[in-house]
Amino acid sequence: MGHVEDVLSRLRRYPDVEALNLYAVDAADRLILDVAADALATVDSGRVAVIGDAYGALTLGAAAGHDLREVRVHQDLLTGELALANNARSLGLSDRYTAQPLGGRLLSDVRVVLLRLPRMLAGLTEVADAIARHADPDVEVFAGGRDKYLTKSMNDVLAQSFSEVRASRGRQKSRSLLVGGPKPVGDPPFPVRARLDELGIDVVAHGAAFSGARLDIGTRFLLEHLKWMKPDARDAIDLGCGTGILAVALAKARPGIKLVGTDQSAAAVASARATAAANGLADRVTVVRDDAMSSAADNSADLVLCNPPFHVGAAVHTGSAIKMFADTGRVLRPGGELWTVYNSHLNYRGVVERMVGRTEVVGRNRKFTVTRSVRGLHDPRQP
Repeated sequence: MGHVEDVLSRLRRYPDVEALNLYAVDAADRLILDVAADALATVDSGRVAVIGDAYGALTLGAAAGHDLREVRVHQDLLTGELALANNARSLGLSDRYTAQPLGGRLLSDVRVVLLRLPRMLAGLTEVADAIARHADPDVEVFAGGRDKYLTKSMNDVLAQSFSEVRASRGRQKSRSLLVGGPKPVGDPPFPVRARLDELGIDVVAHGAAFSGARLDIGTRFLLEHLKWMKPDARDAIDLGCGTGILAVALAKARPGIKLVGTDQSAAAVASARATAAANGLADRVTVVRDDAMSSAADNSADLVLCNPPFHVGAAVHTGSAIKMFADTGRVLRPGGELWTVYNSHLNYRGVVERMVGRTEVVGRNRKFTVTRSVRGLHDPRQP
């Protein structure tokens, strides 16, 4: 275990936000590795899958502690994938795992699954169904998380796909579940599709996509301002696009505009692509998996729409939103506009003005604020 602790102590979150109150490994990671230790000691290489590993603790802890190879890994967030790759490289373990999409390539014939329980029940439903559908009939699932984010409903969701769901030990405000006995499966529960009559849009959503196939209230408020958003824009970006509602609504309203949706969530990207296709807009709405807009060229967009998160994983932290604003200042052309909706208590206006340009409040209700920021002639990042 000493070798494993040495590995865990060297993990970093980069390129995700790093701060004193944000960690690359926690007590739940250590608990899952401990509870699964006997199974990991006897399983063959190539028959272990890891799902929801935040920054590589489960993958690299299992690989180093039990000399495992061909570990198959699915991480919804791109920053997690990149952090795992960076950590594996620095530890000389890059050849021990492969990244896979959720599905058969990840889970076929797998006997042991290490799972960080997602907070969204819909996401857990899709994961549990995938394991039951594709893994070995004798698969053992070792799931866990922090006590404050675990609910009885998670047990119920797992019980829909497995005959055995039992609580294991708890430690340091973390708990694990032992899951087995896959039940027969029917049609896949995801993606789901719903009609938003108020927008005339069909929305497609995978389980881990924020807000599912519904219209969240922040996006609804931002859409009320759609007709005022830089009318002459030719190239627009839906930053943190989720299921693609903003991008599709703008594309429908303006036939001459070209849209790119970006999100770091694999589930969101798959959802947004499907939403664009469901509305006949796949030729005008391109969706990419990206960390903010790191792959977008400087001065390449006239308009950016953003409904930023204010959580980093489980912690309330504004670092992800600030990264989005910084990228926007780089990607917008002079005179380009950023339209943002955010929880009013966050008061992002000063930050956006510093990173993008002149910012005005154009809408406010009891919960949200909408701002319009204009990129000036000079790059706001330069002194």
